[in-house]
Amino acid sequence: MASFTLHGIPVSRGIAIGRAHLLTPAALDVKHYLVPVEQVEAEVKRLQDAIAEVHRGLQALWTELPKDAPTELGAFIDVHALILSDPMISEAPLDIIRTRHYNAEWALVTQIDELSAQFDEIEDEYLRERKHDIQQVAERVLKVLMGTALSVPPVFSGDDHAPPSMIVVAHDISPADMLAFRDRDGGPRSFIGFVTDVGGQNSHTAIVARSLDIPAAVGMSQASRLIEQDDWVIVDGDAGVVICNPSQLVLEQYRARQAALGKARKRLLKLKKTPAVTKDGTPVKLMANIELPEDCAGALEAGANGVGLFRSEFLFMGRANVLGNALRIPSEDEQFEQYRKAVVAMKGRPVTIRTLDVGADKPLDPTEHTALNPALGLRAIRYCLAEPQLFLTQLRAILRASSYGKVRILIPMLAHAFEIDQTLSMLEQAKLQLREEGVKYDPDVEVGAMIEIPAAALALPMFVKRMDFLSIGTNDLIQYTLAIDRVDYEVAHLYNPLHPAVLMLIAQTIAIGQKAGLDVAVCGEMAGDTKLTRLLLGMGLREFSMHPAQLLSVKQEILNSDLSAITSRTRRILRSYEPDEIAAAVEQLQSL
Repeated sequence: MASFTLHGIPVSRGIAIGRAHLLTPAALDVKHYLVPVEQVEAEVKRLQDAIAEVHRGLQALWTELPKDAPTELGAFIDVHALILSDPMISEAPLDIIRTRHYNAEWALVTQIDELSAQFDEIEDEYLRERKHDIQQVAERVLKVLMGTALSVPPVFSGDDHAPPSMIVVAHDISPADMLAFRDRDGGPRSFIGFVTDVGGQNSHTAIVARSLDIPAAVGMSQASRLIEQDDWVIVDGDAGVVICNPSQLVLEQYRARQAALGKARKRLLKLKKTPAVTKDGTPVKLMANIELPEDCAGALEAGANGVGLFRSEFLFMGRANVLGNALRIPSEDEQFEQYRKAVVAMKGRPVTIRTLDVGADKPLDPTEHTALNPALGLRAIRYCLAEPQLFLTQLRAILRASSYGKVRILIPMLAHAFEIDQTLSMLEQAKLQLREEGVKYDPDVEVGAMIEIPAAALALPMFVKRMDFLSIGTNDLIQYTLAIDRVDYEVAHLYNPLHPAVLMLIAQTIAIGQKAGLDVAVCGEMAGDTKLTRLLLGMGLREFSMHPAQLLSVKQEILNSDLSAITSRTRRILRSYEPDEIAAAVEQLQSL
């Protein structure tokens, strides 16, 4: 068999080597025919029965969910159950059968195609990905209608003594289907990687793959058509590369890399309890970025000093009005319980909770009007100040959680003094309400600003005068500084964290913040990039916040860093405006 390579989007690190197991979309095999008038109601009942059976199946999956399964899986099953109950799925196809006399499968696919077209018009990437959830739910119904089921492959034949593990290859795969690849005792069966034609960084396949720490590559376009059942496949999750039917030489090379990565991980685990201190004795804080309270376990396992960024919007996003259901914002008690869980789980370590970061580019309701330039529209703190009751509810919930441990509040996308003042005023209002109600909270809770807009970085004095700490959100800071939409593939190659303007803004923020006596952290992707660790140390950064999986690698860089040598080199880098010179100098920092 000829070998070939596919390139896609890396979403979960590591290397997986195994045999391909293809999941073929049931929709591709759908028959199209007209039902006689006298059989229409029988066809309606056939679809109703299939929907009911899928409902029972999802309920069974939830009931049998292994105790060690990632929390995201249960949440995704709930989302799929809600979608299945929506009239757009449970009733609209029945009308198509009655009015057009389509067979059940054809009617369902017709309705799903119409819904998918509507979702394609949504600009926000996260919400656009939810189209795949609708398609996955339809897949489950189609499998029941057609009498097929998700099959788990037999033991593969191969040249190894042990049966090789399998790599799931599909156009798309739902989190619920992933559960079919687990043993009854809850342990992993033999799947070790995922490859899908569709999806992006925010797709559910990507989220679950990361939560399971399984190599995955998505956005492969034609993978499910080009790769055949039982093909040997290599998934390079770091590069987003899939190699099908590799030569023996390539196979051996990747096996060697895989073994080396395994040994490196084991070595890194030994650093868990080692303090992050540079060679010259300078301590550095390593914090974790989390989306859900359950992520705290991974943060502690990696030895995090605390949570530097709790992205609270993930508590809201699952409530989105996906198919016309009533929008339901989590109540104050619901939010409080989630924040409290995180604070208690971190056992006295600080938890920095970022207030709701949604808006025109991440609307809670995808049916609402989307701005022409969503990244520049009503989002983050602008959205919260425009929805004062929603914001006040969240501030009250966070304050209530502060009575259980160290909590800090982080405000995203600030640019104006009046935004800071209005935010602090609302916080005081929340405190007053809780005092009047006799509810406990930490009166000295710290409030910080995310520096992610160039205007904020260039007007820091008004921030250091009002705030308790600063956190640099490098993802948006780079995007806004360079006027680049980082999810637009046509300009993504221009997204450069080493652009001299970006480096100048970061270095200036660190210097001014520290001079004013404020803690300054970096919580964007740059914090977890080991190639940039020494550069940030040389700028004076002493607090990094990143995904827990990146923490030990960054700690290793810190332990091997000599600040005296790094600082002088970094000053020279910051004086340079030539891209090649900057890139070469940053690379040289790695050898110091």
